[in-house]
Amino acid sequence: MRLPTLRRTRSLTVPGVVGVARLDTRTKNLTKRLRPGDIAIVNHLDLDRVSAEALVAAGVAAVVNAAPSISGRYPNLGPGILVSAGIPLVDDVGMEVFAKVGEGDTVRLDGPSLIRGDAEVAFGSVQTLETVTKAADDARAGLATQLEAFAANTMEYLRRDRDLLLDGVGVPDIATEVEGRHVLIVVRGYDYREDLVALRSYIREYRPVLVGVDGGADALLEARFKPDIIVGDMDSVSDTALRCGAELIVHAYRDGRAPGSDRLERLGLESRIFAATGTSEDVAMLLADSKGAALIVAVGTHLSLVEFLDKGRAGAASMFLTRLRVGGKLVDAKGVSRLYRSRIQTWQIVMLLVAGLLAFLVALAATPAGQAWLEVIGIRWNDLIYWFRGLFT
Repeated sequence: MRLPTLRRTRSLTVPGVVGVARLDTRTKNLTKRLRPGDIAIVNHLDLDRVSAEALVAAGVAAVVNAAPSISGRYPNLGPGILVSAGIPLVDDVGMEVFAKVGEGDTVRLDGPSLIRGDAEVAFGSVQTLETVTKAADDARAGLATQLEAFAANTMEYLRRDRDLLLDGVGVPDIATEVEGRHVLIVVRGYDYREDLVALRSYIREYRPVLVGVDGGADALLEARFKPDIIVGDMDSVSDTALRCGAELIVHAYRDGRAPGSDRLERLGLESRIFAATGTSEDVAMLLADSKGAALIVAVGTHLSLVEFLDKGRAGAASMFLTRLRVGGKLVDAKGVSRLYRSRIQTWQIVMLLVAGLLAFLVALAATPAGQAWLEVIGIRWNDLIYWFRGLFT
């Protein structure tokens, strides 16, 4: 569905949004180098929630999309997040913008027009909360078609990775002890920061095996937890995380090609290969399950059908089968944060300390020796107050 194009008008009183242009056809790569006030130029059909949240967190002044941010295939979540955050979003300007604008150019977004110097270099459709809401409502009618495609992709994944799903064939050996323990898998996806905060007490008390999926390893480090295992393509995880001492599992293609291994070799780091058709978060769940995890807690992963579709690729169908394979072991972090409460609450510790202090003072006051000690403490306290007052007189 192509969004309606607005009439070309140039505002004489409103100069628009001025900023430095940052360009990349992969939004995930672009967000790593964005600075507050930049104008992000992307090519992202059906902008997903995770990418939109990353753009908001980077503090961009505006977003210009070469493709439609919401095509009508399904009600994707990204455009609503941007416009709700007050970030101007101009859609469907065409791929020519990447040839007309260079990295670091100063550009101005004036309504639907992107201007460099005095020349208009791109023109698109301005998205507002009203247009996004209407497009999302219209897109819900297309969910049936997307569901059929999703089911077909799911069956294709089952055909390719049946041995892995049913029998665990191809799962590598690991040094980390997982048998009988809880495993916390962190994906830098939906609400991962909030979930990690909510699970702090759980992590301290149960000490689960911490698994970071690509950038999820950096999310753990940001939350001041050290990952035990890092799983993924190794394309969106920092060198700092890779060198933290975690065991490294490279997600490879089914034919054995593992581009992430080249990066680890350059860093002088050892790793193991896990070849699978699905996503890296699937690989992490299958690894934990096959090694005997008692419970798998997922942070930032995909949960609903819209979230699966919002992943934006056919491989997302593997998540559905992986969750069926793992079964009752898998618990979403939000469920844990609602059900789990630390056995010892902070207010209970404070009340215990207060009660103990009161009991100690009462015991002192009931004995001659204690009364003498209290008298000495009172004298010292008066001396301290007298000395403090002397500083100001």
